[in-house]
Amino acid sequence: MKGYASQEEKVLIEITKARAGVGSIQADEKTLNNPELFKKYAQAQTQMTSALSRLLVVAENYPQLKSNENFRDLQAQLEGTENRITVARNRYIQAVQKYNVTIRKFPNNLIAKFFGFDAKPSFTVENEKEISKPPEVKF
Repeated sequence: MKGYASQEEKVLIEITKARAGVGSIQADEKTLNNPELFKKYAQAQTQMTSALSRLLVVAENYPQLKSNENFRDLQAQLEGTENRITVARNRYIQAVQKYNVTIRKFPNNLIAKFFGFDAKPSFTVENEKEISKPPEVKF
């Protein structure tokens, strides 16, 4: 039992840290224009997604928890949240690609250079293929 308690505590600590990391970095113009801040923002999002996935794995060990109505509601909310994150991430990637192509084409490139419009970083992470799909939530 101690092994399970240790694992659960570790997952909850990771979720708390990931949530704090996501909350501390706002996705505003300053973040989007600063590659270092944007990288931190992307890492925080990835850590949160990973921590939530591990929480669901831990929950698999508790049949009583899985049958609890409140937990089922939480699972549905998590699934919806993960899907919204995936959709928003894909929309952001598409918008950045369109913007970057637009400012590189002639005559837009002249206007972009004159006004200081720079290419924006795309959302990239180490496990891009893995997180580009909506997660499978199994209960």
